[in-house]
Amino acid sequence: MSNYSDVLLSGSTNGRNIKVAATATPGTLIHTAHATALDHVILEAINTSATARVVTIERGGTTDPDDLCEITVPAEGAGWIQIDTGEAPLTGSVVVRAFCAAAANVINIKGGVRRVT
Repeated sequence: MSNYSDVLLSGSTNGRNIKVAATATPGTLIHTAHATALDHVILEAINTSATARVVTIERGGTTDPDDLCEITVPAEGAGWIQIDTGEAPLTGSVVVRAFCAAAANVINIKGGVRRVT
């Protein structure tokens, strides 16, 4: 029988937003998956600049296209957009990171983890 629990993103302080400071790989730490459990990572992003920005999510590595996903986050005022639905679970201490090559500190990420043991 599986057990489910809600877990904070490990890159977050007390569940607060994570500011994407990195402009290149390796990105800002978002979450490190559990060593053996399945982590369904759900993420949303918001842009605080007046220009749309591309954020790159690194899921377990830095190889393009295997580990990278680029998402355009609309300019400020558009609100939060979902950037990871959690449909592809992670395990094995895989690390999720993010960077915005165009500008540091304009993308904020929030979310959570549905952990299955």
